Amino acid sequence: MQFRSIHFELRDGIAIISLNRPDKANALDDTLWQELRAAMESCDEMAEVRVIVLAGEGRHFCAGIDLGMLMGVQAAIRDDCEARKREKLRRLILELQATASALERCGKPVIAAIHGACLGGGLDIALAADFRYATQDAIFSVRELDLAMVADIGTLQRLPRIVGEGVAREMVLTARDVGAIEAQGIGLVNRIYPDVPALRAAALACAHQIAARSPLAVRGCKQVLNFSRDHSVADGLEYVATWNAAMLLSDDLPIAAMAMAAGDRPRYRD
Repeated sequence: MQFRSIHFELRDGIAIISLNRPDKANALDDTLWQELRAAMESCDEMAEVRVIVLAGEGRHFCAGIDLGMLMGVQAAIRDDCEARKREKLRRLILELQATASALERCGKPVIAAIHGACLGGGLDIALAADFRYATQDAIFSVRELDLAMVADIGTLQRLPRIVGEGVAREMVLTARDVGAIEAQGIGLVNRIYPDVPALRAAALACAHQIAARSPLAVRGCKQVLNFSRDHSVADGLEYVATWNAAMLLSDDLPIAAMAMAAGDRPRYRD
């Protein structure tokens, strides 16, 4: 896959997707929005991809939406009919939401490796990953209120589920910076590392652990976790029973059993 604003690498079943506008602190312009969605959707379709690590090139993970793109919204939705103009704006917002949601919809686990700034739209994207690792200098912030905006790409929906209602509301309504140590304390990030090399190494090590498991079972776990998060316990139990009724008796099951009995590493097909 060839991209202008993303660096893509695939090795040992792990897709490494790096936001690649380092001179702009990886601010999300139209190209980067579209390419990130395309990369995630392509990874979802590629059997050889088992896990995704999402990172940022340069000094920061992502400084949020590109202000040039934001200022160009009026021109992009121009129409003599006010209702049609509003319809275009709604469609634009839904398209941006679809990029963040592409991480969540992707059947492969996504690990966000965050360093430096993770602000606004960057936080929207990071929250849609399965979990987050960060460097000790990472900063997280919901910045939309500073631009007199309501965050509309997913933070208001996903952040409370991760850190709790009270913490999420404080972050949103104050637009304050949250450092890495606090972020770990509230459950926003799983682990903290001293620098970018250590962060990348840890994210890749975790990705290798996941990639060594049955890809079919890994995809099933993510699907069931996502469903269960959005439904009652009873609904989740019903869903996983149906899932395993369809998927449990795979070729991977005897491979796992024989490898465990022999003390070997199982090898699964993509």
